[in-house]
Parts: sequence; C-alpha cells; structure tokens
Amino acid sequence: MNQIMIGRYIPGTSWLHKLDPRIKLLSIVLYLVTIFLVPLSQEKTELIYSLIGLSALLVIILVITKSANISIMQMLKGLKSIIVLLTFTFIIQLFSVKTGSLVMPPVTMSISLSSIAAIIALIVMYQVTKKYIKFRILYFFVIVFLAFYVQSFLPYVEFTNYELEIYDVGLLRSGLIFLRITTIIITTSLLTFTTMTTDLNYGVESLLKPLTYIKVPVDIFAMLLSLTLRYIPTLLIETEKIMKAQASRGVDFNESSLKEKVVQIISLLIPVFVISFNRYEDLANAMEVKGYVIGAKRSKIDQYHMGFNDYFTMVMSLLLLGSMIGLKVML
Repeated sequence: MNQIMIGRYIPGTSWLHKLDPRIKLLSIVLYLVTIFLVPLSQEKTELIYSLIGLSALLVIILVITKSANISIMQMLKGLKSIIVLLTFTFIIQLFSVKTGSLVMPPVTMSISLSSIAAIIALIVMYQVTKKYIKFRILYFFVIVFLAFYVQSFLPYVEFTNYELEIYDVGLLRSGLIFLRITTIIITTSLLTFTTMTTDLNYGVESLLKPLTYIKVPVDIFAMLLSLTLRYIPTLLIETEKIMKAQASRGVDFNESSLKEKVVQIISLLIPVFVISFNRYEDLANAMEVKGYVIGAKRSKIDQYHMGFNDYFTMVMSLLLLGSMIGLKVML
C-alpha cells in the first residue's frame, strides 16, 4: 500500500515546487489533454506516429520529474499497484484487434486440465517467490507469458482450444494504451508530489473563481478536493498499520481461504472507518478552532506572483497542445 503515488507530497525546493499552483494545475490539465489527443487509429502508420509522440510525452514528463529532484525509480515503482490493470488492458487489446498483418504464425492454444493445473502452479509459485525477487514487475510479466505458453504444449485432457493470433496493429494499439495510462498516472502524481494542500486548494479555487458568479461554491469544492487527495496516503498508512498489527496476532492475508479473507477484510474495514471518522472529527474541530467558516472570505498568508518559470511553463504547455492538435489534423 505504500506504493500508491497519488496524494503524497514530497518536500523540495526545485523550480517545480516553487511554480505558481495556478500555472502548475493548468499546465497539468493541458498536458493531460495533449495525452488524450494522441490518436488511437486502426492504421499501422498512424499508430507508429502516435506511439512516437506518446513516447516523447512520457520522456518529457520523466525529464521534468528528474529536474524536480524526484526519483524516477520511485515514480515507476508506484506503478506496481496498477500493474495487473495495465497487463489486463494490454492483453485484451492484443487479442481483440484482428486487423493488419500477423506478427507470427497462428498458434493453437489448449484449455485443458493439464494447462489449468500448470497455470495454478505458476500463480502459487509467483505468490510464494515474489518477495524474494528484486524486479517484481519483470517477474510478473514472465509469469503472464508462461501462463499462455503452457497452453501451447499441454493439451492433455483438453476441454477446448483456440487460435492465438497476434497482429501488428493490435500490438501497436496495446503498447499505445499501456503508455497512455502510464503517462497519465505519472503526470497526475507529479502534481501532488510537488504541491502542498494549501497551494493546491488555492490553485483550484483561483481557476474556478469565475463559477462563483453563478453561485457555485468553488471554495468548498476546492477544500474538499485538496483534503480528499491528502487523505488517500493517510488512510493507506493507517490501513497498513492495522494489517501489520493483525499479522502480528497470527492473521495471514495471503494464505487464507476465500471465506477467511472475507472475514479478514471486514475486520480490517471496521477499524479503518473508525479511524477515518475520528480523524475527520479532529480535523473539523481544528478548523473550527482556527476560525474556519464555510463560504467566508479568507486572506492569504502567501501572495503568489508570476515569474519567468511560470510564463515559460505555460507557453510550453500551449505549444505542446497546439502541436498535438496540428498533428491530429494532419493525420
């Protein structure tokens, strides 16, 4: 659970930490729009161009991450929490697209008693040995590959079979979606990594200020958003503490049966909810003691002023967005 990235703040003095929160938030939004504008077509040539463009966007965000003195490895390790989702998405796209040229000759895959037993053995082996493996993501990919590979040479007691056909368009689309999700998560995580709750609240409130003219409670929305983001890692830390406490009493979350897992999850959720409500109550009392009134006008301790880095970041974000729109029109 300590691998979740979104919601954490890493103190620092880099140019990205010092960037005006309004510009930072707006630039992140523009960058996300640029990522979503990368075309996902059915043509091989267009997909290659899209893959190159999205790879460039990923490299840019990794360079920005490094320039902000944030470990790229720490950022990439945070992807472990969604590696199953990424792999599942990749496989679905790979097998569902049937256009283009075959990458390799079709392979007959057998769903048999022997292959199912082999897959179960692989899953058990992964669960037992993954804590001893340094590169777990690579190890996970190897296990997934073997789970399909055993279906090609273990046809004993066969139930059914199917043809495994991998097309170049499907492979390119799968890689494109994989890169897109990865880039989006790294980009959004970079925002909370380098922005304090108060700054994030100020940025959201300032950008949505025009909505106050139509009676939208922007300040309340901004406060709720910033508090929600910051409570994600807090709740995960508390959950991890409870799991360790229960593990010290003999509870095993990995080797239990399905019925025992349900009971364990219930026993885990109840104290998490209790702790959450207690923390919310403490926070409400603290805000009330400090004079926080919903909807009241508040002064700012820090006054933000636009500088060269702010203007440069905004211009570069607009240029990237404009370039992607131009490429999309040309393609």
